[in-house]
Amino acid sequence: MNVRFVTRQVHAWIDYPVAVSLMAMPFVLGLGSQNPIALWLSVVTGVAALILTLLTDHELGVFRVLPYWFHVAVDRIVGVTFVAAPLVFGFSGLDAGYYFANAAAVLLVTFVLNASEPTAPSSKMAHAV
Repeated sequence: MNVRFVTRQVHAWIDYPVAVSLMAMPFVLGLGSQNPIALWLSVVTGVAALILTLLTDHELGVFRVLPYWFHVAVDRIVGVTFVAAPLVFGFSGLDAGYYFANAAAVLLVTFVLNASEPTAPSSKMAHAV
């Protein structure tokens, strides 16, 4: 079994629920009681993720103006940001756990499970055959 099963299409299908989850879960879990940034960082990231998904050139993108590789790069930056946020802002307990868990999930999906995009043969190769 190939561990890199998160294709562009699979990624497109998980983007919308992830964006909604990033907006809703901080309220459900009661994040930010000690530091409001723990609440709002996730909500703002969820809104940005929704906009990014709507603009991405993949199966469920609405406007399709941003390349998929750019979308994945932004996801990776979010993963790194979520690792750093508890350390930079002093989150503890559930707040820190929430960001570390989300960071692990995003980085796992984008670095380990992400399937590479098929490449089209170059025009040189097509003519050489």
